[in-house]
Amino acid sequence: MSIDESFSFAVDPVADGEATNLSVRASDGRQHQYRIKGGDQADYTAFYDQLAADFGTRRPHMVETLPQAPSGPPWQPLLTDNLCDQILCGYGDPALIKTGEGYFLVATSNDAPDAFPILRSGDLEHWTLAGFVFPRGDHPEWTLAGTRIGDFWAPEMARVGDEYWLTYTARNQQHSLSIGLARAGHPQGPWIDNGAPLLSGGAIDAHIFVDEDGTPTLLWKEDRNGLWPRPLAGLLRERPELIVEMFDSEQDRRTAAFAAAIQPWASTRRPIERFFWMQPLISAALAHWPRVQGALREAGQEALLEAMRTPIFAQQLASDGRSLTGERVQLLENDQPWEGHLIEGPWVTRQQGRYWMFYAANDFTNPAYGIGVAVADQLLGPYVKQPQPLLRSTSEWLAPGHASVAPGIDGRPQLFFHAFHPGTGGYNAFRALLTVGLSFSDDGVSLR
Repeated sequence: MSIDESFSFAVDPVADGEATNLSVRASDGRQHQYRIKGGDQADYTAFYDQLAADFGTRRPHMVETLPQAPSGPPWQPLLTDNLCDQILCGYGDPALIKTGEGYFLVATSNDAPDAFPILRSGDLEHWTLAGFVFPRGDHPEWTLAGTRIGDFWAPEMARVGDEYWLTYTARNQQHSLSIGLARAGHPQGPWIDNGAPLLSGGAIDAHIFVDEDGTPTLLWKEDRNGLWPRPLAGLLRERPELIVEMFDSEQDRRTAAFAAAIQPWASTRRPIERFFWMQPLISAALAHWPRVQGALREAGQEALLEAMRTPIFAQQLASDGRSLTGERVQLLENDQPWEGHLIEGPWVTRQQGRYWMFYAANDFTNPAYGIGVAVADQLLGPYVKQPQPLLRSTSEWLAPGHASVAPGIDGRPQLFFHAFHPGTGGYNAFRALLTVGLSFSDDGVSLR
């Protein structure tokens, strides 16, 4: 099929409560009417599936062909369904610690009324709900909470002195992603928040590493990957000739043309819906990543190129856990082909006298999402990455990500991570908890 370089869309969206009625007209004269039933990922997935059938745009990630996965030790599923009705979307971004009383797990809860489930296990097989970090109606005052309002992501627990500290991501009253810290005398709480965020302005995925001398250091991701999709769509709206420079398939040129047309409307929606609107464009850009970046470089779009870098930072925490002190250091950024537009979810473990950082990369809704690893002789680096991901999608589990490391029952290190069931994925979709053993050597880390 020949590629039409002038194909474009005109759109007419109208809000109807939480629904959107949308008229889409293509430059070849075809026109269709759509109703996006609500503001959930499934509503947008259904819409984009139909748009692809009608106009030949890109379909959602999770209905695409999976990449070939390498063979290796089997992953052990630990939690494959919601333990109770208050846990709505499983165990995304799972963080485990082992104490003298057994294992404690905390996980992402998104916009669920009860934020951050705490699960307990003595053997990694049998789990009970021990409570929530912030039960319904008890969230910190600086955070936004509630269905389709709040986002509570990536909690992590660490023992610091005589306390347990828990870092987490939430939206502040200005809707900006921020990192908070709460403390308790026991992993089950009650948890007392600092009362204000440690970091704001798009900071997420905090991790506390406590070194042998007891010094706590905070690692986090600067969430730049949320900054470029709508500006890219806006640029393509202003300069549609760049679509041809960035994309070499008819499908993805049409996807980019639709994103350019819908961009003004998408910018008026709540933060997570802006992401839903741009998902196919993100997928198309990742499939043409070097070409997209090259076209932006030729076009002098340095700000967009900078937004496509997602760094991992580290900085020492004050002894009271209420502020950061010392110099801020960048440890990693997305610079490997498989990583696409982001790295995130750092977790550092000290093994054999070295510092091993596990991180997730690519896009969490994409089967190309996986877990990478880097190693350094000092906590603040420099870090050297293994060139290929340690974990990637298989035929049984999709998009493994955001790992933590804890001793297994046998005392040897294990990796704990989330993954989607095949055919699923996205925001508020269920993520299972899985584990696999780790082996560390001078040659790197491998699975066992």
